[in-house]
Amino acid sequence: MKSFILLLSLLIIGNFCAAQQSYILSGIVKDKRGEALPGAGVYVSGYKIATVSNNDGSYSLPLKPGNYDILAQLIGYKALNKNVIISDKAIKLDLILEESITQLNEVTIKPDPNREHYIAMFKDFFIGTTPNAAQCKMINPNVLMIDYDQDNALLTVKCNQFLIIENKALGYRIKYLVNNFEYSRKTNIVYYQGFPTYEDLKGSKHKKEVWNKMRLTAYLGSPQHFFKSLYHKKVTEEGFIINKLKSIPNSNRPKDSLINANIRRFTQAQTFTGNIHLTMGDSLNYWIKKKNLPKEVSVLSKVPVLQDTLARLTTEPAIQEINFTDKLYVVYTKEPENPAFTGRIGFAISRPPDYFGYQVSTITLQQPPIYFYENGGIYNPRSMLFSGYWAWEKIADSVPMDYLPPANLEEKK
Repeated sequence: MKSFILLLSLLIIGNFCAAQQSYILSGIVKDKRGEALPGAGVYVSGYKIATVSNNDGSYSLPLKPGNYDILAQLIGYKALNKNVIISDKAIKLDLILEESITQLNEVTIKPDPNREHYIAMFKDFFIGTTPNAAQCKMINPNVLMIDYDQDNALLTVKCNQFLIIENKALGYRIKYLVNNFEYSRKTNIVYYQGFPTYEDLKGSKHKKEVWNKMRLTAYLGSPQHFFKSLYHKKVTEEGFIINKLKSIPNSNRPKDSLINANIRRFTQAQTFTGNIHLTMGDSLNYWIKKKNLPKEVSVLSKVPVLQDTLARLTTEPAIQEINFTDKLYVVYTKEPENPAFTGRIGFAISRPPDYFGYQVSTITLQQPPIYFYENGGIYNPRSMLFSGYWAWEKIADSVPMDYLPPANLEEKK
């Protein structure tokens, strides 16, 4: 069974430092001719922070020190993103929008009969297949630019306008500028990178209470929660166990040279004898089965990985890094895994009896080290692959980077 792996890819980089001082990010939204654009939405990627440019195109956002991606959007113009670092003073940042050239003519000339199928695939691998995903709706899938490479079995999606997703499970309206989405059928690896913003949906008092409970459930045990806990050295206190999943040679699988030699020998013998002797066929089947065995097997080491030795400071303020060998085997013990996940083909990870029912995920290094911020945001998302529970939960189970669990957490739970 192939393990379905998700490459974490939300490039939502913002970072709230301990200092309470905020500084003003301001500027003018205008077109390439220098004319002011009133009514443009200005958002902070990954957060619920947004404003609208006024009549002279000006905007203003109070931000704490950190690294942010600023997004701007106006109907008739391409969505724009700009990175800005807030340190110890106010920042001026003008946002220049480019008029949008629609893809409508191209779509009309080259209609794709498989487009709906590809959109459905994208929805499953981007929004997810969890119970929360079932309550999500893409409002404007027409903005998606889709390509499928038959030779490489690779689905790629992007857009230059915000994809709007209504998440009625968590009460969010998500605007996501998809820079790149890839799903490979050959490797079962999903990668997506872009810039999301969050807005609260309107609802009754009761509905908001339900959403708050669901948001807390989505946050607890998530990668965001894990890396935030790791940054503050509260992994154990927050309910996480970190072990190592080591790969060792499979002692039940002979060397390739021996396997291939015996397969050739018995194949030739069958050709000469017409496969009269059953033992000959049995021997061939034996060596074919050996060839199909994995070259390596995974062994779980339950010796705890200490957070003090795993996470290290960097030369950049408020950024930490982790680098490790083998795989990190992360167990969240304060919430059971969702029944909809249990036994799900391609996602579930083997675990010892004392981990049964817990949320189990693994982290595989791709491009080490992994850099992460105080709020749990990842600086370099291509640095790692997720499998298990974290690969199952996607956009439908995400919360903004400025989400804060209630102070009286145990009472809320």
